[in-house]
Amino acid sequence: MDYQGQIEQAAALIKKSTGFYSLTGAGLSTESGIPDFRTPGEGIWEKFDPIETSSVEVLQNNPRVFYESAFNRFASITLAEPNPGHYALARMEEMGFLKGLVTQNIDGLHVKAGSRKIWEVHGHLRSGYCQGCKKRYSFEELVHQVELKRIPPVCRTCFDVLRPDVVLFGDPMPPIFYEAEEILRANCDLMLAAGSSLVVYPVAYLPRLAGQLIIINSSPTEYDQVAEVVIREKCGKALHDLAGQLAADQ
Repeated sequence: MDYQGQIEQAAALIKKSTGFYSLTGAGLSTESGIPDFRTPGEGIWEKFDPIETSSVEVLQNNPRVFYESAFNRFASITLAEPNPGHYALARMEEMGFLKGLVTQNIDGLHVKAGSRKIWEVHGHLRSGYCQGCKKRYSFEELVHQVELKRIPPVCRTCFDVLRPDVVLFGDPMPPIFYEAEEILRANCDLMLAAGSSLVVYPVAYLPRLAGQLIIINSSPTEYDQVAEVVIREKCGKALHDLAGQLAADQ
């Protein structure tokens, strides 16, 4: 089947669905200038060992290393802007097709693009909190302290170290993940997985909760053989074209 045929088939599945949800990964945001983690020769983890720079253990035992090695990457992500793929998913929700989306991304680009029902199961970069007293802070406060060379940034109340609201290596999954899991289990008859390698668990388990599956990804996944449609195209183009097909069919 050619590309246009795949788009039309995906649109037909979405129109028949009563519980259409999406799962997005790092491959969706590469078109916004955010490098992914595993692409050979380009992925972040080929250049930095996450266990040595971005883990809970490093943050707790050597917070200076965390803030000097990992934090600048977090801060740079907040400068990114949504691409056509993010806007297309927001449009699908606005048209009434997409009931919600689960994202592995911490970049907040779905929020910026206008999506409303989102489960950011690996956290986000809009806020942070004190590891001691749990007082909440804006992410800008963490950036401000780091820019002033206050490394690590600390709480103004108890002077314990601050951390961003993201799931680090060694963190448990947040309650919002289990909320998403239960909603998908009860309601998802069709899932669109876009830009995810579908190898990072427990998120990679979620497609098993869907009745049917559409995959948009540049490389093969372990779910390809059970998917109804597999589209090998950049997420931005494929999602834009899919939203356009849905709009044309209304």
